[in-house]
Amino acid sequence: MSAEDLEDYETEMELALYREYRDVVGLFSYVVETERRFYLANSVDLRPRTTDGEVWFELVLSDAWVWDVYRSARFVKTVRVVTFKDVNVEELSKSDLEVPKPEGFPG
Repeated sequence: MSAEDLEDYETEMELALYREYRDVVGLFSYVVETERRFYLANSVDLRPRTTDGEVWFELVLSDAWVWDVYRSARFVKTVRVVTFKDVNVEELSKSDLEVPKPEGFPG
């Protein structure tokens, strides 16, 4: 497989993931962003933790969808996430559900 073939494959996978996101975003109430992943969820429990003076976060998401191009099953009933960086949790309003088209991706 050439570098160009690999790049084309990755582009197609990202496009398929974007289309899936566009199709499912209306099913969820929250958007959660960590340093490693992006999630959609209907329930979010965010717990700041401290160990030896270090702050970290524990998230428990229910009825979630995981933005990960290499995951075969992106829908999960419950997921526990531990992160040591900032976490962004936003509640979606129905007007937020209009997903803009990214440049370079066909409809």
